[in-house]
Amino acid sequence: MSATAYDNLKQLGRELQLVGDTQALLSWDQEVLLPKKGIQYRAEQMSWFSGWQHDRFTAPEVGEWIAEAGDSIESQEEKANLREWKHQYEQETRLPKRLVQEFAETRVHAQSAWTEARQKSDFSLFAEPLTKLIELCHEQAECWGYEEHLYDALIDKFERGASTNKLTSTLGALREQLIPIVEEATNQPKFDRSRLSGPFPVEAQQALNQEVAEAIGFDFEAGRIDTAVHPFCSGMAPFDTRLTTRYDENDFCSSLFGVLHEAGHGLYEQGLPKEWRGQPIGNSVSLGIHESQSRLWENHVGRSLAFWEQWMPRAIHHFPQLMGLSAEDMFAAVNEATLSYIRVESDEVTYDLHILLRFELERAIFSGELAVKDIPGEWNKRFESYFGFPVENDSQGCLQDIHWSMGIFGYFPTYSLGNINAAHLMKTALEDDSAIETGLEKGDYSPLLNWMRQNIHEKGSIYLPDDLIVKATGKPADASALVEHLQRRYIRS
Repeated sequence: MSATAYDNLKQLGRELQLVGDTQALLSWDQEVLLPKKGIQYRAEQMSWFSGWQHDRFTAPEVGEWIAEAGDSIESQEEKANLREWKHQYEQETRLPKRLVQEFAETRVHAQSAWTEARQKSDFSLFAEPLTKLIELCHEQAECWGYEEHLYDALIDKFERGASTNKLTSTLGALREQLIPIVEEATNQPKFDRSRLSGPFPVEAQQALNQEVAEAIGFDFEAGRIDTAVHPFCSGMAPFDTRLTTRYDENDFCSSLFGVLHEAGHGLYEQGLPKEWRGQPIGNSVSLGIHESQSRLWENHVGRSLAFWEQWMPRAIHHFPQLMGLSAEDMFAAVNEATLSYIRVESDEVTYDLHILLRFELERAIFSGELAVKDIPGEWNKRFESYFGFPVENDSQGCLQDIHWSMGIFGYFPTYSLGNINAAHLMKTALEDDSAIETGLEKGDYSPLLNWMRQNIHEKGSIYLPDDLIVKATGKPADASALVEHLQRRYIRS
């Protein structure tokens, strides 16, 4: 092998990573700090960066380097890098620069329009930029190509190896198993919510959230927590990982579980091999794996009785009105199954119904069966069919999530894959190492984090998603561990 070809690819990867991480920082800034009058200039910035990256990576010599480097590479890491460079090059060279830049610029304006539309609960304010993004995503998919469904090409961006048919089967089977659990869990006796009355000052919430995030292993010398309309984690690099959440002074659990969820993402980002930064294998492998980490820390850890036995005293310290509530009370409160409007605030049992709704709508949008103007009506109809009560406004319905404003279609199914993977990984981790359960009972989260570091985080993208799960657990993931977990936690005799 010519060392020059592989070295050239590594050097190019480093340059592209630096620019990509800068774009991530600009995106974070847009959601957290950017003044309204800066939107147009930010759109121009993102368009230029995207165009530069496209030009740089699709240059003819890059294809020559990939072909030349493939002659005699030997190590597992090199082979994985080349696999990813080849895939990325094939995808990127199929897109015209005009499309890349237009997509980057349009999504900035769309995010701004979505924020206003959500605040005013008026879908019409978002309809035009959403239409444009859908058209651009449709064009992207046509450029990339697909075997059966156009939507397959969009899914591939987030979950290699997944497809519309495969996800339809997986989520459909999960739904069938969930329905009886949902029916029984939502009919359990309800916790008296008056015992959790606010106000819960934002400053006190922030203090508790930071304590919890730090305890589970989030490194605040390499990260921070800020406020945004929609919670997210922006991983510029393992040494600069930023979380956001939103606050409700009547419900401190909303921000707490938002932070636990995003800190799960953050732990993954901070655990990626720093020495591989700039190489494909130095990045996370898929959204289904990424979501497994956030859902594991949010649900399997944060909603457990062991968690509240440790953290109830600190919660009472920050919110004295909780005095008199026990860990068992909080466990019951945070594990109450209730059909509700908002996905990010829903319980574990009903969560995947929200995902199935979005998945069905996205399939309909990209098959041409659903026009943009009809999205609110179709959303409301399907929601009432699934959840049994009507949607009152657009903010509770089709405007509640930021993803579509970012041109992210094909992403939502990965949330359910994340739930399936989280339960599968958690079950295996507990079976592998008895110190994990002991640690959770004592508030020591390092054994669990170390297991995830060794089996998931430190692997980067050496393995494709399904292969990584098999390497970590010994078998492919299915919904059995998730269903067992939900039955054990939510079905009380």
